[in-house]
Amino acid sequence: MNTEIIRGYYNQDALRGSFNQLARQTFDGLDFEAWYRDGYWSECYDPHSIVIDGKVVANVSVNFMDFFWNGQRKHFIQLGTVMTAEGFRNQGLIRQIMDGIEEEFGQKADGIYLFANDSVLDFYPKFGFKKVMEHCYTKPFSISEGSSAIRISMQEQGERKRLEDAMRRSVSYSRFRMVDNDNLIFFYLTGPLRDCVYYDCRHDAYVIAQIEKEVLTVHDIFSEKKYPVDDILAAFGRGIRLVRFGFTPIDAEECEVEAYREEDCTLFVKGTGLEDFEKDKVIFPTLSHA
Repeated sequence: MNTEIIRGYYNQDALRGSFNQLARQTFDGLDFEAWYRDGYWSECYDPHSIVIDGKVVANVSVNFMDFFWNGQRKHFIQLGTVMTAEGFRNQGLIRQIMDGIEEEFGQKADGIYLFANDSVLDFYPKFGFKKVMEHCYTKPFSISEGSSAIRISMQEQGERKRLEDAMRRSVSYSRFRMVDNDNLIFFYLTGPLRDCVYYDCRHDAYVIAQIEKEVLTVHDIFSEKKYPVDDILAAFGRGIRLVRFGFTPIDAEECEVEAYREEDCTLFVKGTGLEDFEKDKVIFPTLSHA
């Protein structure tokens, strides 16, 4: 089959619509249109697609990801939204796209990584990827005060603007932090985590968090001044007994650390810049998954 890889088309309505249609069919309703309409889709998320008769039939998206890791800035590539339309599978289309990505970026990035579904764990080692474990940080939590955290609506443009400003000014609470990619974070905050944005007025801090019974999962914290994490999380009140971090906290002395792998989310890496990932016991921030 004579095919060509198309990229950089996110402002083209027809191709973007075809891409979204395939994403919905492949990933149970996943759609990027609202993210685009809100102005958050940028060149940092670049689908590499094979298009036949005006339709996207196969895709691997390239995400340009910068991280500060133990004081150093790293340039990574995250691959995602890997999909092939029915009728075009088992024809080597994904391999063609992967080979093209490797040829273009393999020597330019500090590392390339992806999160794989359990059904394709034997596929990515063929491209030189190796499976590694992430590490999750948790800590027991107890306070006597009631809750004072205010839930912030992400449907309000003014509230989103205030949060964007806070994110740009924020100090870091993570020793492995994604930088200069707030647009990706807003994919979550205007989508699946739109009801999970809280404000702590005592510390002028925003917390992205989910509450399930007595467990508080903290995806990120944004504040202009650095505060003890426990002081900020106290805003969630006496009902919390355990905190689970969706990032690698700088202050982890009281945390328990354990190897972590989520179903259908196995991490594969390649490149010298990611050789110490497992040894350093870090986790890719949950808000950086693309």
